[in-house]
Amino acid sequence: MAGALAFRWDGRRTRFYFHTHPGSYTDVTLIGFLRQLKRHFRGRRVILIWDGLGAHRSGSMTTYLARQRPWLTVERLPAYAPDLNPIEQVWGNVKGAELANVCAEDLSGLRRPLCLGFARIRRQTHLAFAFLRHAGLAL
Repeated sequence: MAGALAFRWDGRRTRFYFHTHPGSYTDVTLIGFLRQLKRHFRGRRVILIWDGLGAHRSGSMTTYLARQRPWLTVERLPAYAPDLNPIEQVWGNVKGAELANVCAEDLSGLRRPLCLGFARIRRQTHLAFAFLRHAGLAL
């Protein structure tokens, strides 16, 4: 699963985007997710905070990101620093609520509880700011 918390520069609006994919994420699937994000942001500048996942550092990803500089700036987190990554708080929050005690046979069995949890996070915009603060970040 890939996700992106988005904050408007003045703090008046938050968004949460997510993408599910069976199996592991690769540079190819993540580039697809970034292309979808680009369509959502329609020419607005974006700062992306990324962890140390191998697919984030591949040669094809590096080439792709270099071509996206007009709209996308990437800030990399240290190799293993989940406390510094706001999206980790999203996963933890949904795992503790909508996914608690769920035992799905496959990814399709997780779709409904995930969508419910992500919809809750979208509605309760204060959560996105709490996730940002927990990571020691501010707008």
